Amino acid sequence: MSSMTDLVFLLLLFFVLASTMSAPNDLKINLPQSHATQTTRKAVAKVSIDNLGQYSIAIGNQAPVAIQPDQLEAYLCGIQRTDSTMYIALHADQDLAYKEVVRVLDIANTHHMKLVIATKNAQ
Repeated sequence: MSSMTDLVFLLLLFFVLASTMSAPNDLKINLPQSHATQTTRKAVAKVSIDNLGQYSIAIGNQAPVAIQPDQLEAYLCGIQRTDSTMYIALHADQDLAYKEVVRVLDIANTHHMKLVIATKNAQ
């Protein structure tokens, strides 16, 4: 019986050590799905990024205007100065590299802008 407890103790010690060696930098992200039927009625600056990484911005009901990625921050800051209640709706293609989405999120976070990530209805 004592050899059995030694074996159980060694297995327990092995699993405790093995579990602490796993990568602690893993990110657990729960991606949202949208079932909402209501939309926000305030003024919106729509930032769209297609699957090729090309940016365009449309303010309100205006036609989208193509913009270079390095000009995006200055353009959004100009919009924020004219109307601080306006928020940004980010429309990004699902096949787009995540770094392009993070670029817009960083700009919004740095300048304390309101940002909404647009989703498709899950129904």
